[in-house]
Amino acid sequence: MEATKNITHIAVVPSPGFSHLIPILEFSKRLVHLHPDFHVTCIIPSLGSPSTASIDYLNSLPSNNIHSFFLPPISISELPQQQSPAFQSKLAMTKSLPSLREILNSLMCSKTSPPLAALVADTLAYEALDIAKELNISSFLFALWSPALCSFHFQIPKLDETILGEYPDYPEPFVIPGFVPLHGRDFPEFCQHRSSEAYKMVVHRDKRLPSLDGIMLNSFIEMGEETAKVLANNKGSGHPPVYLVGPIISQTGLMNEKDRPECMTWLDKQPPRSVLYVSFGSGGTLSQEQLNELALGLELSGHKFLWVLRAPSSVANASYHSASSSNENPKEFLPKGFLEKTKDQGFIVPSWAPQIQILSHNSVGGFLSHCGWNSTLESVMHGVPLITWPLFAEQKLNAVILNDALKVAVRPKVNKKGIVEREEIKEVVKTLMESEEGKGIFKRITDLKEAAANAMKEDGSSTVTLSQVAHIWKNKGVLQ
Repeated sequence: MEATKNITHIAVVPSPGFSHLIPILEFSKRLVHLHPDFHVTCIIPSLGSPSTASIDYLNSLPSNNIHSFFLPPISISELPQQQSPAFQSKLAMTKSLPSLREILNSLMCSKTSPPLAALVADTLAYEALDIAKELNISSFLFALWSPALCSFHFQIPKLDETILGEYPDYPEPFVIPGFVPLHGRDFPEFCQHRSSEAYKMVVHRDKRLPSLDGIMLNSFIEMGEETAKVLANNKGSGHPPVYLVGPIISQTGLMNEKDRPECMTWLDKQPPRSVLYVSFGSGGTLSQEQLNELALGLELSGHKFLWVLRAPSSVANASYHSASSSNENPKEFLPKGFLEKTKDQGFIVPSWAPQIQILSHNSVGGFLSHCGWNSTLESVMHGVPLITWPLFAEQKLNAVILNDALKVAVRPKVNKKGIVEREEIKEVVKTLMESEEGKGIFKRITDLKEAAANAMKEDGSSTVTLSQVAHIWKNKGVLQ
């Protein structure tokens, strides 16, 4: 890369984990597509050896504008076990800071590339932004957050100081500016136990948010209009400017007919909007008891389903850090006789399926989802209504957004043991796929799909906002 004042150079730093790498790189691709005079250096910390999927994805990036490399990997044996994946990612990031500082220093002193104008880090790599401050680089957070979750994080330091006891124990809902009242039981997982290391980590980070130069959300105005208005009015609020630049999702397509998975051929044979897609993301697993109930509930519903099945686990986020899962055959854990009884009703895909292609297929009429933010945006962008089944992280709050605020989903009830029973599963599937309520949900998510598409147009709100951020960085690059 030639050193020239016409190029604006930024660095991006994801936290360890495939599900964090993809969004920040998709953001980078969007940035250089809209602003070809930008160059992005992606500096990637890793927990263990990088996955094959990560390497393959990096090799597919536009090589002229985006360069990437891995920091020395952190061994998982160096980290305390029995901690949440988010906390492990943060610790791995902390251990990677000396290597990161060395590389950023070298980039700032390089004679072959322009100095860095900005450093963009994701929410678990926020410590990298301290180095940005040291080097007089603009510090921006890129967050897989809804406007509501961003507003929630701005409130955490105040709640931590004023509320006694555990949040889920409070009988009354909490007020989150611009959002529907939120019960403590629907707070993100890291807020369920205030003595946990994960909670302390989040409070520590959220207290530092006001020092940032900006926060970019992978979201758009219509995903929370009232909250977006509150966030936009940051004068005197103490929080930094918030920029809604999404929805940015992976656009990876199938290479050719030869590579097309069998599940797509099966979908081709199904009637329009007749199939319920069931997937809990790259890090979602169920217990054996819950897996049995889900299987039998799908069977009882009588509706077609395509289920991305993982082997059961007592840990909901068992494969969080990996793009691949256990070598066990998950079909072996299904109820006896289930595959034979549902051979004309459903299709089971072990471990992984091409989600973007599935959601865009016209035979898919619903998505039973764990409510991860990537999956939520993908469902919205393809106009697929949801059954919300949150498992961990901030997924319960995302479910509240989808169910109560946007009303584009239905949510099953759990019993006293925390299990969703088969009859309940049957009823919510029928509600979504065949009832008048389901038709209303489909109409609302169709409208939201249109709003998402409009936000990403050349003159759309998110495109204009990203250009505003790019202009800030260009000015910073000129000043250096």
